[in-house]
Amino acid sequence: MELAELAKKVSEKYSETDKKSGPLFLLAVFFEEAGELAEAVRKGNTEEVREELADCLFMVLSLANYYGVDVEERLVEKYLRDDPSSRWDLPF
Repeated sequence: MELAELAKKVSEKYSETDKKSGPLFLLAVFFEEAGELAEAVRKGNTEEVREELADCLFMVLSLANYYGVDVEERLVEKYLRDDPSSRWDLPF
């Protein structure tokens, strides 16, 4: 499944709930999931990392849908057409 198709399915299933919840709630849930991902990485638990990555991606898609952002398009534009290393101090 392509990312755009996944985003569409998430929107179809959850957009009404997301609209009622609002962006600050969605962001709070994303931060909670990101914290759980950090803990899984810290513990070195690959299975938990997999689960938490899915949770984080789901929340990113929910936020993107809320704001009408095409995540696939933005990722291609920002990271595949440009050189992301120019934005960060990378160790290499």
